[in-house]
Amino acid sequence: MPLTTPPPMTSSRSPYFTPKDDALALLTLDELRALEASAARALPAHTLMARAGAAAAQFLLESDHHSPERQALPVWIAAGPGNNGGDALVLAAELQKAGVAVEVCMPVEVKPDDARWALDTARAAGVPISAKAPESLEGFSWVVDGLFGIGLTRPLEGVFADLAKRITQHSRDAGGVLALDVASGLNSDTGEAVNGGAAVRATHTITFIGAKPGHYTAHGRDLTGELFVATLGVEPPAAPSIVLNAPSLFAAHMPSRDYAANKGTFGTLAVIGGDTGMCGAPVLAARMALYGGAGKVNVAFIGEGAPPYDPPHPELMLHHVDGFALDKMDALAVGCGMGSSDRAKGVLSDVLALDVPKLLDADALNLVSRDASLADAVAARGAKGDPCVLTPHPLEAARLLGIDVKEVQRDRIAAARQLAARFESVIVLKGSGTVIASTDGRVAINPTGNAALATGGTGDVLGGLIGALLAQRLPPYEAALAGVYFHGLAAQALTAEGEGPAGLTAGELAPKVRSLLNRRFYPSRN
Repeated sequence: MPLTTPPPMTSSRSPYFTPKDDALALLTLDELRALEASAARALPAHTLMARAGAAAAQFLLESDHHSPERQALPVWIAAGPGNNGGDALVLAAELQKAGVAVEVCMPVEVKPDDARWALDTARAAGVPISAKAPESLEGFSWVVDGLFGIGLTRPLEGVFADLAKRITQHSRDAGGVLALDVASGLNSDTGEAVNGGAAVRATHTITFIGAKPGHYTAHGRDLTGELFVATLGVEPPAAPSIVLNAPSLFAAHMPSRDYAANKGTFGTLAVIGGDTGMCGAPVLAARMALYGGAGKVNVAFIGEGAPPYDPPHPELMLHHVDGFALDKMDALAVGCGMGSSDRAKGVLSDVLALDVPKLLDADALNLVSRDASLADAVAARGAKGDPCVLTPHPLEAARLLGIDVKEVQRDRIAAARQLAARFESVIVLKGSGTVIASTDGRVAINPTGNAALATGGTGDVLGGLIGALLAQRLPPYEAALAGVYFHGLAAQALTAEGEGPAGLTAGELAPKVRSLLNRRFYPSRN
C-alpha cells in the first residue's frame, strides 16, 4: 500500500485544547459518524487518522506531566485491531520520527483500510511492533491506550481485557496513561462501561473532533482523567443535541445589581418542608438561598417543633405553612425534610395549583412517584408553560420512572430525557456529570463537582440555590444550569483550598457559592 502524507490541519485552533469555560458540543456516536463521513469525503484518504495520530504525538511531546528523567524513557502503546489502533500506530510513527523510543503491542493485526495504511506507516518509520506486552510497564514514560475507541458494542475480552487491567493498574500506580478518543471499554454516549465489562482508567484522554457525553457523566469522568480535544480541523454541528454546561449558557439571564435595586428586585423565595423532627433540611436550603442572592427568604414548616428563628441567620423568616401566603412568593422550593405523611401530600397538592415557579426535591419527588394525581399535576404545569424543576438523584429518578437504579445509571441522558417528557419539567438528574434536560429537548451535562458533594445535605443546598435563582426570575432551565454549575464549582474550589473532598459539610458550600457568583458576574460592584 503506498504511503501518502495527508495535508496538515487547516484550522487556526491549536491541534488540541483543554475544555475550560466553554459550552462544548458533546458529540453522540451518530453525530460523530456523520461528521467523520462528511469530512472524509472532502479530504484526501487517511487525513483524519493522520491528524489524530499527529495531535496525540504533539500532546506527548509537549507534555509536562513527567520529569525530564521520565520523559527520556520510551513510550509503550497498545494498539487494537480497528481504527483506534490505526491512530495509535500513526502516533508511534510520529514519535519515532521525533526521536522518542516507542514500543507497540498489537495482539491482533489491524483490519480497516485506514488502519492498514497506518500500520505500513509505522513499519516504514521503524517502529518495533510485538504481539505481546512486556512483563512490566514501569520503565515507560507514558502508556497509551489505543485498543478500542468509540462504537465498541461488546465487553473487552481475552487479551484485550488483560491489557485493560494492566493499563488501569499502571494508572492507579501514578503512571501516565493517555487514552486515544475514549478509554477502551467506555461507552462514549453514556459514560458506562460497555455491557458492564472492563474499561481502562486513564490519567489523560485526547479525544478527536469533539468531546463526547460519556467523558463527562457516570463513570466516564473517572475513566477519562484530564480531557483534551483535538478538533482535527472538523467543525462541530451547528445544533448539537447535548452540550457541556458553562456560564455562557445562562449568563445573559443573571440579574443586574444596579445601585437602585432593593430586596424586592431579587425576589422572595419560600422553602417548604420540615416535618416534625426534620427541620434542618429546609433551613440548610434557605441559608443557601440567602447566599445565592434572593432578596428575601422564608421557610414554611409543615410539622411541629420548628425553631422560632435561625440564630446564625436571623435574616431568614420562619413560619408554619398554615396561613402563610405561598401565592405571594416569587418562587417555591418544595420537599426538603417534608416527609411522606398525608399532610405533606396535601401541602404539595396545594402548592402545585399555584402559579408560582417551583422546584421539587427530595420527599416531594417521592410523593409524586407514589401518587398519579400529583404526577399529573406536575405535568399539567409544564403543559401550561410553567414547568417545574425536578432534582432527583438516581434512586428518586428510578422511582419516578418505575424502573430500577441500574437502568437509570445505564443511560443517564436517556433517563433525564424520559423524565422531562413524562413530567413536562426541567430535570436535574444528580450524580457524577449531572444531566440537565429541558422540556424543549435541550440537554446539558455539568462538568463541575467532585466527591466532596457525597455527603448529607448537599442536595438541599442545591435546591435552595436553584430556588433562589428562580426567585430572581431566571427561566427554569437556566436556573437549573446556573445552580448546578456553581454548586459543583464551590466543591471544587473548597477542595483546592484543602477543605475537601473528605469531610466537607453541606453548609460550607453556601459562602463559597456567593464568592464565586460575585467574582464571576459582579466583580466591579464596591
